[in-house]
Amino acid sequence: MGELREQLGLPPATLTSHLNQLRAAGLISDEREGRVIRMRADYAQMDGLLGYLTENCCSGAACAPTSKATKRKC
Repeated sequence: MGELREQLGLPPATLTSHLNQLRAAGLISDEREGRVIRMRADYAQMDGLLGYLTENCCSGAACAPTSKATKRKC
């Protein structure tokens, strides 16, 4: 997690909280290798989530941001 934290510039507690949420959602998994914990994305799960959101949030249309200051408009 040290390399990831350094690349993202997040405090350790913040990164841990975000990773726990992603793990709980099944979007990442972790594997201990000695003292190192490897985090891996579950791309199939992410694809499923994006498909669900596109179909149910955007009615199958591509979601495009209206501006940087506003949320996506579907």
